[in-house]
Order: sequence, then C-alpha cells, then structure tokens
Amino acid sequence: MKKVILNVVAAVLMVLGLNVVATIAPVSAVTCADGSTQTKLEDCSEWSGVGGVADNTDLMSVLTTIINVVVGVVGFVAVAMIVMGGISYATSQGDAAKTKKGMNTILYGVVGLVVALLAFAIVNFVLSSVFGTK
Repeated sequence: MKKVILNVVAAVLMVLGLNVVATIAPVSAVTCADGSTQTKLEDCSEWSGVGGVADNTDLMSVLTTIINVVVGVVGFVAVAMIVMGGISYATSQGDAAKTKKGMNTILYGVVGLVVALLAFAIVNFVLSSVFGTK
C-alpha cells in the first residue's frame, strides 16, 4: 500500500513538473505602452523602427533560457525526491531498512539540489564570461 501511495505521489509530481515545462509558450497577446492590445510585440508603436524582438534572440539568450529550464526541472525533481524521502521516512514505522532508505533518498535529493544550484551558477557565469554582458 505504501509503495502504491509513493508511486501515486511520484506520478502526480512528475505530471505537475511536466505540465510546468509543457505550458511554457509564447504570449498570444500583449498590451502596448499606449494601452492597445496586439497579437505581436512588433505591432506596438514603441517597437517600430527599433529592430523588433528578433534582436533579443541571440545565442546567449537562447542558451541561457534552455539551460535555466533544464536546471529548473532538475531542481524540481530534486525537491520532489526530498519530499518522497520524507514521506518514506515518516511512514517507515521504525523499520531500520525503510528508515535508512528514506534518509538516503533525502540525502540524495539534497545533493541533487545543491548540484543543480551549482550548475546554474557555473553555467551562467561561464556563459556571461564567454559571451559577455551588454
């Protein structure tokens, strides 16, 4: 029964995590500075003659966005593992093997979270050093 509950919790957390990643989509309508609503940012008067939005899609921005999303997903999975380890630890009922398994899951989740945070910091530092900041 406990394994079924843990599997359900893991499935729900995975679906929620994938839902967050899958719903990242471009905006379908924007409000311009003059108050009008347009379907494309380029149609706003303050963007005309400035070069449009295409100037913001350089390699640095694309790489940073991709890496930040990947590291965010890894961080989410690490937090989910910490929660699952906590549930496993709390429901171990004093069984030494289950207690150890829960503690190890929490430990590995914390290590994964630290690795994700360090990867985020290192990658952003390297990308800003290589490509420079504007």
